[in-house]
Amino acid sequence: MDKPALSPLQKKLPPRLARLEELAYNLWWSWHRASRDLFKQLDRTLWTTTRHNPVRILQEIPQESLHELAKDPIFLRDFDAVLMEMDKDTRGSPQWYSKNPIAYLSAEFGLHASLPIYSGGLGVLSGDHAKEASDMGLPFVAVGFLYEQGYFRQKLDPSGWQEAIYPPLNTAEVALRPAGNGNGDRHFVSVRVGERDIYLQIWEVLVGRTRLYLMDADVEQNAAWDRQLTARLYGGDREMRIQQEILLGIGSVQILRCLGIQPVVWHINEGHSAFMVLERAREFVGQGMSFEEAKAHVRAGTVFTTHTPVPAGHDTFHFALIDKYFNHFWPQLNLSREEFLKLGSYKTGHEETFNMTKLALEMAGRANAVSALHGEVSRKMWHNLWPDKPVNEVPIGHVTNGVHLASWTGEAMHRLYRRYISPDWLTHQDDPLLWARVEEIPDERLWEAHIYLKRKMFSTMRERAREARMQQATPPDQLLCSGIFLDPDALVIGFARRFATYKRANLIFRDIERLKALVHDRYRPVQIIFAGKAHPADDPGKLLLQQIYNIARSPEFGGRIAFVEDYDMHVSRYLIQGVDVWLNTPRKPMEASGTSGMKAALNGILNLSILDGWWAEAYNGRNGWAIDAGQTYEDPNLQDDADAAALYRVLEEQVVPLFYKRDRDDIPRGWVSMMKEAIRTVGPRFSTRRMVQEYLDEYYIPALKDVTALNGNVIP
Repeated sequence: MDKPALSPLQKKLPPRLARLEELAYNLWWSWHRASRDLFKQLDRTLWTTTRHNPVRILQEIPQESLHELAKDPIFLRDFDAVLMEMDKDTRGSPQWYSKNPIAYLSAEFGLHASLPIYSGGLGVLSGDHAKEASDMGLPFVAVGFLYEQGYFRQKLDPSGWQEAIYPPLNTAEVALRPAGNGNGDRHFVSVRVGERDIYLQIWEVLVGRTRLYLMDADVEQNAAWDRQLTARLYGGDREMRIQQEILLGIGSVQILRCLGIQPVVWHINEGHSAFMVLERAREFVGQGMSFEEAKAHVRAGTVFTTHTPVPAGHDTFHFALIDKYFNHFWPQLNLSREEFLKLGSYKTGHEETFNMTKLALEMAGRANAVSALHGEVSRKMWHNLWPDKPVNEVPIGHVTNGVHLASWTGEAMHRLYRRYISPDWLTHQDDPLLWARVEEIPDERLWEAHIYLKRKMFSTMRERAREARMQQATPPDQLLCSGIFLDPDALVIGFARRFATYKRANLIFRDIERLKALVHDRYRPVQIIFAGKAHPADDPGKLLLQQIYNIARSPEFGGRIAFVEDYDMHVSRYLIQGVDVWLNTPRKPMEASGTSGMKAALNGILNLSILDGWWAEAYNGRNGWAIDAGQTYEDPNLQDDADAAALYRVLEEQVVPLFYKRDRDDIPRGWVSMMKEAIRTVGPRFSTRRMVQEYLDEYYIPALKDVTALNGNVIP
């Protein structure tokens, strides 16, 4: 048999450095510091200009430089140490007692900025979940979409109106490869969508030991309009959405079957992939089971996580669309049309539609929300599906979200933790006793680390402003809100998230004169950095963004309010590590969980937030501040007034005075004490280690046991 042809990188790399390609194509490097340092050693300038993309670094670095490094004993020592660590983490056998994998289905995955197949929190959570599964040695496989045009790049026009730009993804420049047999043959599956077959190429992304498979409809077997089905994240109308969700749900099953992967537990992350349960039921019916028997088998091995605390946020489809795309499907389940529609039929107001969350709850044996408060909201929302149960017994539990500590801890903070908490603190990150050692960090060292990360953030903002000025001839009034006029020694508040109206990014502008007094205080000024995107179809969100952008560039605020354009994972790292305060102002209880504040707290950033989502569980009165009006109003305008007044009061009476209260060494001792409390309380409780362990103990292992009992077999 002929050997597979060498890749361009294999031809370029010296034999001694051949495994650099393997390292670059496994996103394991993205959360291991020694690995990132190794790529910096290759070429620090390329590390910066490629926005930390090792694949592009290897493609662009001169071959002569590689041959020189192949003779450098110091580089080779570091190279061998990184490979040894990668092999230990990725090549060992799974640690869980079952080798049958957990299949995790999600519409988006935020793994690294170089692979833009995510829009925000849901995708970053999925990416963190996949990374933690790798760290814990779980047999874990994930499936999603390869979006050729990603979510979108944000460009603001001179009026501040958001424009969506969709640059094509160059698959040759990122860490993914076609799934195939190793001989150049690529894997494809076809999925029936209405009256036609859609062909999907399968791509593979290595995330440590986790394998992520992405489906791509942009192949020559498909018609031009069908090739657009996987082009954009959350794009198109309802008809395009149902076609995408058929591909995601049904296609995920067919992809894993094509690859010979037989999951025992299937985890649906939000309702986008819920059609998976129908495809699995069809398989069981094809084996001779009745639909009820098939449903029992599907339920036993299915876990469903809901992230949406409001009815309007759940995907629904009119029955006419279900008829169009599933009229061939329900006979394969031995169901009538009415029986099939009943699986997802749900009435909201006067309209009855096919609800994807209802389908998932109907067909999943276990379901959970993503915070304790969200669990309460979800049980009330879906109580009518279990009318005979008290609300508190509705079978929707909760697993509060967490963040992947290795991915989101700033380098300066990581050095402190390694020195004062434990050299292997990440190995024991969910141990509260370990985090108690944060008190042993000298105040001076913790403040120095924070100032270092803060100045790094400012440096990044200035460089982005310089590039924008050179490339786009940015007008001076737009430079005013770019952040170049911010004072690195003054208090900085960060607000970075999706611009949806319920998140109330403009709450702090409720009383402009009161805000001006804070911003222009001669001795204790307050500064604010905003960042985020509005969904391309969300005009109210775009209007809100435009309003804030125009306030930020107004001369009356003197450059003390900034808006960072084109927010993504790359920008996010600098903000959640570099600001002083992390602001969150959702209209309660519409924040299901939230994770950006967890990342900030992990880096010693103090949260100032409405008591919603995760912060309702985390806040203890000493690790940040709560925005609490003390009263709930039915009228949203009255509630906004009350919450804004509470926000100003906390800023004026607590936040600002504490930040500027310094000792003779110019260290805010009281502030640093709160930083330590934030780190100590958030670190172990809001990590993905704790989160995935809860899924394992309360959802995955019980599901495995249910499947085993149903099959009458011993645990595999």
